Amino acid sequence: MSLWKFSALLMLTSCAASPPLSGADSALMVDAGSAARGGVLVRTHCAGCHAVGLTDESPLDIAPPFRELNRRYPVQNLQEALAEGMVTAHPQMPEFVFEPRQVVDLITYLESIGGSARVVH
Repeated sequence: MSLWKFSALLMLTSCAASPPLSGADSALMVDAGSAARGGVLVRTHCAGCHAVGLTDESPLDIAPPFRELNRRYPVQNLQEALAEGMVTAHPQMPEFVFEPRQVVDLITYLESIGGSARVVH
C-alpha cells in the first residue's frame, strides 16, 4: 500500500470514528467569523442611518434599528434583496448590492443581534 493511500485511509477512519457534529456545532464552525464580517459590513455601509448594535439609536429617524428587524419579518427574507439590489420606497436609502458571501455574513449578523425571532404582523 502506498503512503498516500495509507494516509487517506487513516484520515477516513479517524473521521468515521469521530462523533457527528450537532446542528449547533456545525453552524458554529461554518459561521465562526460570519457575524463578525457582517458587523464590519453594517458598520461600513449602514451605520450612517441605522442603529446597528444592541443599544444604539438610529441616526435617521425613519431607519429601523437592525436589532428589531426580526420583529417585522424573518431576516432570511432579505437575502434576495441584498444580493440583487435593495431598493426602498424612501429616497434617502442608497441601493446596495452584496456578494453571496457578504449576504450570508449580513444575515448572520442580523440574526446574532436580533435575539429570538418574534415576527409581528
